[in-house]
Amino acid sequence: MPVASDTDGLDEAVERTDDAGPGGDLPINELFCSLQGEGRLAGVPSVFVRTSGCNLRCWFCDSYHTSWEPTGDWYSVDDVTAAVETYDADHVVLTGGEPLVHEASVDLLDELGDRGYHTTVETNGTIYRDAAIDLASVSPKLASSTPTAGRDPKGDGEWADRHEDRRLDVPTLAELVDTYETQLKFVVTGPEDMDEIERLVSRVREAADAAVPDDRVLLMPEGQTRERLEVTREVVADLAIEYGYRYTPRLHVDLWNDAPGT
Repeated sequence: MPVASDTDGLDEAVERTDDAGPGGDLPINELFCSLQGEGRLAGVPSVFVRTSGCNLRCWFCDSYHTSWEPTGDWYSVDDVTAAVETYDADHVVLTGGEPLVHEASVDLLDELGDRGYHTTVETNGTIYRDAAIDLASVSPKLASSTPTAGRDPKGDGEWADRHEDRRLDVPTLAELVDTYETQLKFVVTGPEDMDEIERLVSRVREAADAAVPDDRVLLMPEGQTRERLEVTREVVADLAIEYGYRYTPRLHVDLWNDAPGT
């Protein structure tokens, strides 16, 4: 089982400081150690720092309490760094929500970089920050992610237009590709997503100076539970073979289903 803690566990790991401004620097939803479940580094022991808050609202979001109903507590960068150091892992994943909505994420990443950690940032690709990022794991959101009334977790479709307007920013995607080692990781709901993926990859390649090889384009099956992945896994694997892109599992779901802190 993964070694996990919520923010109560973070409180136990460090003595909180009071000099980070009102409430602290970053809203933290979870901080835990597990295996990276997705992407090129799947299987690597990693400390996950999950911030709360997001500028989008994917209907299938696997961290509901960082987007649709953000929860957590505020901590200083020093406190978060100290908590990371209590775990025996050299890789840190800053995730969310959307961690780059917070300016203090830059301070945290720079501090972790100075201490020798390899850092991955999980981002939707709509915000650029200049920070110590070793791997930008960029997950552009497709039209199939939009929370229309029929698939909105809250049932009212209130976020549909805002999400649709914000979900893609090709210049920002190109800037991330040009600045950082990048993987483009698409959540695939089915074959109908592939035309949009092909168009978007082509647009990013045209806009960026750096190359975007096919093995940096990852197709990941949508699914928060083992039961759902049973439906989507083989379909997406076949699409990866057909289009020449890379398939990525959701290892943490295979191992621990939808348990928190994984």
